[in-house]
Amino acid sequence: MAVASRLAVARVVQPDGGAASGRRGRQGFAVVGLPAAARRGRRRGGAIAASPPTEEAAKLTEPLTKEDLVAYLASGCKPKENWRIGTEHEKFGFDVETLRPITYDQISAILNGLSERFEWDKIMEENHVIGLKQGKQNISLEPGGQFELSGAPLETLHQTCAEVNSHLYQVKAVGEELGVGFLGMGFQPKWALTDIPIMPKGRYEIMRNYMPKVGTLGLDMMFRTCTVQVNLDFSSELDMIRKFRASLALQPIATAIFANSPFKEGKPNGFLSLRSHIWTDTDNNRSGMLPFVFDDTFGFEQYVDYALDVPMYFVYRNKTYIDCTGMSFRDFMAGKLPQVPGELPTLNDWENHLTTIFPEVRLKRYMEMRGADGGPWRRLCALPAFWVGLLYDDESLQSIIDMTSDWTKEEREMLRRKVPVTGLKTPFRDGYVRDLAEDVLQLAKNGLERRGYKEVGFLREVDEVVRTASESIRDEVAAQRGPCVRGVVILIC
Repeated sequence: MAVASRLAVARVVQPDGGAASGRRGRQGFAVVGLPAAARRGRRRGGAIAASPPTEEAAKLTEPLTKEDLVAYLASGCKPKENWRIGTEHEKFGFDVETLRPITYDQISAILNGLSERFEWDKIMEENHVIGLKQGKQNISLEPGGQFELSGAPLETLHQTCAEVNSHLYQVKAVGEELGVGFLGMGFQPKWALTDIPIMPKGRYEIMRNYMPKVGTLGLDMMFRTCTVQVNLDFSSELDMIRKFRASLALQPIATAIFANSPFKEGKPNGFLSLRSHIWTDTDNNRSGMLPFVFDDTFGFEQYVDYALDVPMYFVYRNKTYIDCTGMSFRDFMAGKLPQVPGELPTLNDWENHLTTIFPEVRLKRYMEMRGADGGPWRRLCALPAFWVGLLYDDESLQSIIDMTSDWTKEEREMLRRKVPVTGLKTPFRDGYVRDLAEDVLQLAKNGLERRGYKEVGFLREVDEVVRTASESIRDEVAAQRGPCVRGVVILIC
């Protein structure tokens, strides 16, 4: 590809093997591999050098062009036999005695415990452990200390769910010894924003200062939300377009099925998915339903055009995050960033920038499904099953495209706006979102059946929700109208 011929590549671990776990880039760190001999000699998890990709990245022999940026996205195309499933999920840690969010010191103890007991390598920023790496899995910290597993790219949902279970076993085993529990929900149910600890990561300081300038709920997004997402591959630009349109149209349906954030500061908050609602007033320059995806001209180039004009957060130079908020990557391409005068971007600056864009479906060298709340372990297995059944089977994918082809921009935006409040009971045309969800879930089951791996059982958890439209969260809200918020934790864990 054009990019490869123009780059002299430094030694750095890059996402590979299919649908890579998307937030590795978001954290801004590339992990330099240890020599084989050093790894063989280590009996327990150790520390490994880590630095943002912009410092370790491939170095340009001449300036980047827009064609290079397009080629970067296109380099994600891979044949169907190489498609993989990458699952990411976040959870809230809490002190089991006080129910308060865990501090960085407690988080550090957990990370060190996981490293020692289960042989994870530590990722350091300055003198702080800020993540772990084991093979192609990463554990990272979100701004408020939310624990995130970015899973390895795997072939089957059985492998994905085994990975989920292994991770939850490990964090529970270490957490119990430290008096820490974990909660799977989409929004922090008890504590105010001022109660949430701040993680020692330079990137998040820039975001924290910028968010109040562009929306009213950005800090809530950073510090009080958790999600589960799946990252999936595409074979060609046309395949990417088909999957992007189908999945973007259906993100509100996924939001309704996986809604799990009805509490705020100990009380019902009026939403089934407050997490989803928060994204509507976080930063509309970098989030939302991307109506241009449905234009006839859409492709890799059009996504690049969009991303070039999304305001930047930072560049990383000399081990320092440099605040570039308000400037665009297009400015950077022209050497017009006053913070780094005359300097031009590297390809990894572009990779970093792509991770600061937060639409309901995000395109990198794979596609990220971003519409679901965090939840208990069965739902962590169900979310990837839902999207794999729909997008990795040609027949189901075509059925979704046919189903949604006449939906208008206004209808898609209406679903995006109303589903966080009314979930499966949201009216749509002559019925309800529940009716759509039943049809879509059947297509997902059919797609999984045709894959031939006996994966349909992973949808059982959400099948019951859709089949009965029981609105179990609404029932939980009614049951919790008294003063006892401790019951929320007991109920959901």
